[in-house]
Amino acid sequence: MGSKESARNQEPAGTRLPVQKLRSRRNAQVLIIGGGINGVGTFRDLALQGVDVALVERGDYCQGASGASSHMIHGGIRYLENGEFRLVQESVVERNRLLRIAPHYVKPLQTTIPIFSTFSGVLAAPLRFLTHKQRGAPQERGAFLIKLGLSMYDFFSRDGGSVPRHQFRGRKRALAELPRLHPGIKYAATYFDASVHNPERLTLDVLQDGEKAGAPGGTARASNYVSLVSMEGTAGSGTGSRVRLRDELTGELFDFTADVIVNTTGAWVDLTNEAMGAASSFMGGTKGSHIVLDHPELLAACNGREIFFEHTDGRIVLIYPMGDRVLVGTTDVDADMTEDAVCTEAEIDYFLELIGHVFPDIAVDRERIVYTFSGVRPLPKHDATQPGFVSRDYRIERRGGSVPAAGGAGGSGAVVLSLVGGKWTTFRALAEHLSDRVLAELGLERKVSTAQLAIGGGAGFPDSEDGVQRWIKAHMSAGRDADRVAGLLTRYGTRAEEVINFLDASAAGAPDRLLQSTRELSVRELEFMAQNEQIGHLVDVLIRRTSLAFRGLVTGELLNEVVEILSGPLGWDAATRSSEFSHAQEVLKRFHGVRVHSLVS
Repeated sequence: MGSKESARNQEPAGTRLPVQKLRSRRNAQVLIIGGGINGVGTFRDLALQGVDVALVERGDYCQGASGASSHMIHGGIRYLENGEFRLVQESVVERNRLLRIAPHYVKPLQTTIPIFSTFSGVLAAPLRFLTHKQRGAPQERGAFLIKLGLSMYDFFSRDGGSVPRHQFRGRKRALAELPRLHPGIKYAATYFDASVHNPERLTLDVLQDGEKAGAPGGTARASNYVSLVSMEGTAGSGTGSRVRLRDELTGELFDFTADVIVNTTGAWVDLTNEAMGAASSFMGGTKGSHIVLDHPELLAACNGREIFFEHTDGRIVLIYPMGDRVLVGTTDVDADMTEDAVCTEAEIDYFLELIGHVFPDIAVDRERIVYTFSGVRPLPKHDATQPGFVSRDYRIERRGGSVPAAGGAGGSGAVVLSLVGGKWTTFRALAEHLSDRVLAELGLERKVSTAQLAIGGGAGFPDSEDGVQRWIKAHMSAGRDADRVAGLLTRYGTRAEEVINFLDASAAGAPDRLLQSTRELSVRELEFMAQNEQIGHLVDVLIRRTSLAFRGLVTGELLNEVVEILSGPLGWDAATRSSEFSHAQEVLKRFHGVRVHSLVS
């Protein structure tokens, strides 16, 4: 479901194709509500089993918490302190797996922990482990505890692992490797996890895999910008339950029936259940914010590594390179679901302070911030437990009647399965578990495992830098240089070949051309996105189909050029173009701290 970023209607030239597919056949065995990574992963899994499955998302795909993550694919070393050993083991297995099946987006990430003491926190750690609370002033975790934790982490990673074991360095060697670190450190521990540099596009890849799996019979359909309004049971009819859906771009309402409804709306699970007429109190989300910096000096100081450490308040925070930018995060405070999740001035002050804690001689101020973002983690209700100690594991809650028998009779309204919790790293395993629950409700068996199945543009992705360069060289044509091909490979993985074929098939033989406002997009690529990637708003291109906003590269000229090009395939008239320009400005300013000035005509 997501934030209120998209709460604005427009009138397109006609009903969108994804909505048409839902409206042309208004029933499915399974309806998934929520298009974050867990909902989309479940959609893909069920489609591969041959299940007739539909998915709707109130905003854009990966717009909510899935798009506001720390961009890490990790085993969760700090979850060991919470005793979540099952989750850690599943996470490291899935981390290793994603490095293999999604190599176009998931990359190894070398991580260093600066350590300022030897035995600090040894006495407090057992109390934190048992009570999940911090008593008194925070006590820093010293080298002994960190060494113990990393040794356990290596143990969990032993099967199927593809990353090196951790290493400890004394002060002298640590500062030789990272000379800008605080000179007061005593040790530095280094281990490997992974990062996902474009979570939004990985989510889209997973979605398109699902659509492709259901393509022969049209049994896998998904649409963004469609919300659930209400639900009415149809007891004994054998047709599940009827839900009322709304196209958020036109305001049109239509009904849809399903035997099983899967609620994967994250922190909004309780609100979604309320809309379906069944109150629940499963959720207790916490807000996490981040900032993105354009700071070459800080980027160089990280030396390609994530710096992962404990701040003075006991909060685990991170600083690490994302391409030519530096990501800093994250906070962990109880969220107010009646308010939009945005990065506050107080949080920015916190981030600037924590940078100084590790890199004291590097000056960083607000002028270096090019982007901010914030999301609400889909955590379970946690009462008095402090946010940092709330379980990151997941569970599935069931309510409702029974699924109709194979003959289509005897049902008593839809079964509703609500997902509580879930994190990026474990989305594939979570989707498998959730799909197995759905299959059991339907009386079906699993046909396909996704454990070794490449995701989207990860299929056939080059496994070495030499292989990447060969791929780029093989696809340079029609005046397309190496940088442009490399950009397409980074954005789409090996699906870039499909995009390149589209670029070369220019209408009426007219050659494709790069935009004047950026060399990272062309006219034909924007047309490809409009035709194949469910663009609902101008801002979708800037935030989720590309990384232009994340890197602080959005200008008034870019907005104007992109909206003009999209207006053709999306049927936007002059009024809609103006509205889209203003909407993009509002979203970027309100949710991401980016001010884009209008062009003066």
